[in-house]
Amino acid sequence: MRRLGAVVTAAGMLAALAACGGDKTYASVVEKVQDGGKIVVGTKWDQPSLGLKKGSEPEGFDVDVAKAVLKEMNGGKDAQIEWKESASSNREPFLQNGTVDIIFATYSITEERKAKVSFGGPYVIAHQDIMVRKDDASINAPQDLKGKKICKAAGSNSYKRVTDPPPDGKLDIDATTVDAANYSECVQKLSGSNLDAVTTDDLILAGFAKQAGGNFKVLGQGFTDEKYGIGLKKSDSKTCEAVNTAVKKLWENGTMKQLLEKWFGGIQGLKLSETAPPAEGCS
Repeated sequence: MRRLGAVVTAAGMLAALAACGGDKTYASVVEKVQDGGKIVVGTKWDQPSLGLKKGSEPEGFDVDVAKAVLKEMNGGKDAQIEWKESASSNREPFLQNGTVDIIFATYSITEERKAKVSFGGPYVIAHQDIMVRKDDASINAPQDLKGKKICKAAGSNSYKRVTDPPPDGKLDIDATTVDAANYSECVQKLSGSNLDAVTTDDLILAGFAKQAGGNFKVLGQGFTDEKYGIGLKKSDSKTCEAVNTAVKKLWENGTMKQLLEKWFGGIQGLKLSETAPPAEGCS
């Protein structure tokens, strides 16, 4: 039994090494990038225009930003990337247990999350807004959500901005929450009239509204600032600094504005960022 235990332990160690990039381990993600290692990138796979899995890999704004940032970190050469679906509910665990190296997934920087993971960026600032069915005239502003059914997507804090008092909430409105696994399920429930509204970041809503071809409308009533950060394992300050340098350059050379226009241009009620947001400190 003792010998069997030793064999199992050795096998576990080999698996851990393989997960870290073959026969090498790295002190930081930037070192892995620059050494030509394959980087496991977490993105959403169910959010149109941000991260949507349609073929062999996801596509969208977050996907393109991930490619551009890693390319900058790799001296202008495309990095090797393996894409991993990272829902709102598993982003922190995936970083903590090494399932992914880095996350670009509509990941708003909050103090609660900063206690568990580190963030580079932000690379863009979104604003929480509201999406309703195109023929619904009863909801025109956040205050109209009183007594309405709104979606509570697993792992997301957006519903709290509506229902909770400060400091976590913004509106303290008495609305009913309806559970969903993710925002694509929220949109399905809105289509089926199981909800009155979906409220989350305007970029997320804009992607779904664009995909739906006019069946929904975004109110253009943004009431929060959502700083989209790049998720990293806690205390990987070296990668955080490299990420921030890359993001700054991508804003300076116009890449970020081009990508925003590519994925979100022309959507009514949506105001796109024009300037780089100030970087958060690396810790």
